[in-house]
Parts: sequence; structure tokens; C-alpha cells
Amino acid sequence: MSRHLRNRGQGGFTLIELMAAVLIIGILLAIAIPTFLGARTRAQDGVAKSSLRTALTAANVIFTDSESYTGSTAAALATAEGSLTFAANPAQAATGGKSISVLPAATQWSAAALSQSGSCFLIRTTASGAVTYGRVTGGACNGARAQANATQPRW
Repeated sequence: MSRHLRNRGQGGFTLIELMAAVLIIGILLAIAIPTFLGARTRAQDGVAKSSLRTALTAANVIFTDSESYTGSTAAALATAEGSLTFAANPAQAATGGKSISVLPAATQWSAAALSQSGSCFLIRTTASGAVTYGRVTGGACNGARAQANATQPRW
């Protein structure tokens, strides 16, 4: 019997110790995975928002030259800002945040970008310099929707 006790002291981990380690790892994963997924969604949404701000800057440059947003068409914006893809309304923005659907008018300019997370981000500016924002899910993600739904002071 004493031989059995001596050998037992040289053994590995008990089943209880292993199960406790697995439980701790499971709890840590349960906390980490939702946090990671939330960060990923925020990053995807950030790409769409950043693209809209860049497009707005390009539209304002064109507005400064002509005193009208009618010149801020998809083709003109593509020339002014080559890092983004622009589509004329009613074309929908492609998923990914780097594709912008625009709707220029004389005194206002509206645009929409579809994030990879599925949210459609909207921006609208007027000749007076007022900028409004919006965020919608489902339905078309285009300049006309931005014109109708970009009514908030921030995203």
C-alpha cells in the first residue's frame, strides 16, 4: 500500500483539476468572443462612416468651385476622390463601405454607404453647411434614402 501512495504523488493532474481548467477557459471564451465580434462590427461600420466623410469632403470641394452641389455627381466625385467607388442614385451602394451612392441637388448633397455589418449609413449636407446623419437597416441604401432619412446631428 505504501508503494501505491508513493507512485500516486508522482502522477499528473486529476480529472477534477482538468475539468476546472476547461471550465475557466470556457468562461474566458464566453467573455472574449462577443467582445471580439462587437469590435469587428464597429470596425466595419467605421469604414463606411469614414468613407462618407471623405466623400463629403470631395463634394464640398466641388461645391466651392461651382456654388452648387449639382456638379458633385458620381463621375465628378470619382475623379476628385479615387480611393472610393461612387454610384449615381438610384443605384445602391455595394457592401463594404468603400462604395458610395450619391444624390446631388442644387442646395444639398446626400450619400449612403453600406457597411459589411449590414447597416446603411447616411449623410446629407446643405449649402448653408449643415450636416445631418442617419443609420438604417434593410431596404435600399442609396442617395435618395439618405436625403429622406439623414436627419440626426450624429450617427
